[in-house]
Amino acid sequence: MTPEPRLVHIVDDVPELDETSDLTMVAVLDGFLDAGNAAAIASRFLVQLTEGREGKGAGPVVATFDVDQFHDYRARRPAMSFVRDHYEAYDAPRLVVRLLHDSGGTPYLLLQGPEPDNRWEAFARAVRAVVERFGVTRVVSMGSVPMAVPHTRPVAITHHASRPELLTGESPWRGELRIPSSAQSLLEVRLGEWDHDALGFVAHIPHYLAQMDYPRAALALLENVERAGRLTLDLSDVRSEADEREDEIARYLSANEEVAEVVDALERQYDSFELAEESGNSLLAADEPLPTGEEIGQQFEQFLAGLEGPDDQPGAP
Repeated sequence: MTPEPRLVHIVDDVPELDETSDLTMVAVLDGFLDAGNAAAIASRFLVQLTEGREGKGAGPVVATFDVDQFHDYRARRPAMSFVRDHYEAYDAPRLVVRLLHDSGGTPYLLLQGPEPDNRWEAFARAVRAVVERFGVTRVVSMGSVPMAVPHTRPVAITHHASRPELLTGESPWRGELRIPSSAQSLLEVRLGEWDHDALGFVAHIPHYLAQMDYPRAALALLENVERAGRLTLDLSDVRSEADEREDEIARYLSANEEVAEVVDALERQYDSFELAEESGNSLLAADEPLPTGEEIGQQFEQFLAGLEGPDDQPGAP
């Protein structure tokens, strides 16, 4: 397939990929499906894993999309530095495909950058050109959404795929849901229509942690990507980061009774749902009242400030 002019530039000569018969491309588009920055943390880890293994910078770029064709600069203004009397250090948005390697040296691709604000169909066709040029076997996407779930329970994952045979787990949903679309979800639909395998994972992030880094969800996403993408990933660093954040949250809850009560209510609701599922009843069978997003937000306003902002008290997170 020949890509539309100027939408994507694909490197002509990548000998390492010419010899690869099984190639995964991981897709992470910033801007929509990323509560708790889970997908961003996961993609950053993948780049760092290659950097640490090869002892040099991020993996080489093998395809570059023309961001000007897709980005709304007035809606998402890139940062720029003003130094005394002049502008410099413009952080231009980049939408690229990098060649990375897993812990065992197996090559794979990472599609990373801001979600296109427009021309989604053209973007999907440009990605198709990359997939067909390098013979990508499967495209695996990552995302995360805020949900009324407690952080004290396992991170739930929504599995999705362009065909049932690709699913690696059962979906927690029943029936049809009408949800806002994204360039990433449309890409999966179009790739499936073009007979290219595409699947992905969406982590469920507790409402009250959606605005802060939540590496535990990133870990859950990476574990699923590792299996689905047939990769080998040393996840010890992100696991340590997740444990540290969980300890911070636990210390805060032990000192804040009102916040702990909100989490306790979510735990009861979650456990009721699980029990209903195991017994074959409706997920709506539980009668435990669920805190609203506003109630959770009010209770955790100080929580977020305590974790992300300065605090003079010894031992505070």
